[in-house]
Amino acid sequence: MKNNIIITIALILTINNSFAQHFNKEELFFLKAKEDSLQPLSEKIVMAMNPEDRLRADSFFTKILVRALKTRNAFHYPFDSLFAISKLYSPDSVFRIFTWQLVIDENKVRQHGAIQMKTSDGTLRLIPLIDNSENTYKLQDTIVNNSAWIGAIYYKILMNKIQDKKIYTLLGYDEGNIRISRKIIEFMHFENDAPIFGGSYFDYSSDTSHIQYEARHVMEFKKEAGPRLTYDDEMKMIIMEHLVSESNEPTKKWTLVGDGDYEGYKWGNGKWNYISKVFNQIIPEGKAPVPENFLDKKENNKIISPQHQND
Repeated sequence: MKNNIIITIALILTINNSFAQHFNKEELFFLKAKEDSLQPLSEKIVMAMNPEDRLRADSFFTKILVRALKTRNAFHYPFDSLFAISKLYSPDSVFRIFTWQLVIDENKVRQHGAIQMKTSDGTLRLIPLIDNSENTYKLQDTIVNNSAWIGAIYYKILMNKIQDKKIYTLLGYDEGNIRISRKIIEFMHFENDAPIFGGSYFDYSSDTSHIQYEARHVMEFKKEAGPRLTYDDEMKMIIMEHLVSESNEPTKKWTLVGDGDYEGYKWGNGKWNYISKVFNQIIPEGKAPVPENFLDKKENNKIISPQHQND
């Protein structure tokens, strides 16, 4: 017990020292005050029963967040109390990405987001992400910029290099509509300091039955299914649960559920190389790989979508 107290105090001192390197007292007080204002709004965006209340909270949240981020060196402020909002730093600390969702109605869910770039003088450079999913004909094939973003709530960022070019792989979730949800493997890189989403970074040559080109991988599945999509640090692989149709109708995405078998991707030669079967042995029940999923964290903190409040 005594050791735990000592560790906690040391952690607090470390955090305070870290803040002291970037903010003066007035800046830190301002950011904390803005975070206190943002926290209840972030919950209302997800939990409010009426669409009008969710829309109003989203509008206020966005305006206050931008004001807060205009504070010098705000890139380093964690906004830890905003459980309903995903906040991820890139592995190289070049940017931070905020993503969250707004449920318009049971058939329309819109993702919102922004990329905050780290700047040498601590000033704000913020790139808005505009969800254009509903107007995109083929989600898997399209390469887009931030103004035509394929919306998702991101819960993992990976980084790889092809020569001097950095490729970021983002794992995300999209609640979809009343029948289906999605999990997405997205790619992002920067051209002329602007983000480009999608790219030719999958290699399916090991499985000729698979579609050979995808700009991103989109898992669509039955609303209640929740198949796994995660990154395994030990195996250095993206792991995803194989989908099968409950009614033997694989073209009907709302019938697809995980079957306990796993596919995957392993990085090599500048591509994510597809592996059709990751595990050759039977996995004991409850031992399948589990992602560190942002939405699972929300569930643990009782931040759930309005349509699930009575589940």
